Amino acid sequence: MTSSRRHHLKSVMLQIAASWLAEETKQIEAAKAAYMAEHCPEPDFGGDQAALMEFCKKLHQSLDKIDEERYDAEAKVVKSDLEIEELKMKVKELGGVKKPALKKVRMSADAMLQALLGGKHKVTMDLRSNLKQVKKEKKEEETADAGDWRKNIEDKADRKKMFETS
Repeated sequence: MTSSRRHHLKSVMLQIAASWLAEETKQIEAAKAAYMAEHCPEPDFGGDQAALMEFCKKLHQSLDKIDEERYDAEAKVVKSDLEIEELKMKVKELGGVKKPALKKVRMSADAMLQALLGGKHKVTMDLRSNLKQVKKEKKEEETADAGDWRKNIEDKADRKKMFETS
């Protein structure tokens, strides 16, 4: 499609849309006029002053009634808006807080403490240096017994004789 053809089609579409908007505004104005003619008849100002005063009183009463209805409607809207906000908050509370995925950070305990406490504090987390060192005691009896094996044999032989005689 050439650019001139595209431009022509676009201008035709805009003309049609403009005509539709004009028709719609005329229909809205006609509907307003019909509504006003039906609900608000032309006032008759040809009467005396007492009739005009009565007409003004009725007009003020109808205005007061309309203001009360408007106020009640606004109060209902405000109340419902507050209730909607409370319900939204409850939904958020029930949904819980989504925790972000934590990234694995390779950091030593000393570096972590230094980052948390600041550079001026010197804290070391070398836990192995704080541990007590326990030295295992070797059993010296076994080594002594292992060296003198003949004596052990004689002791066992004496025991054997003791059980046989009894």
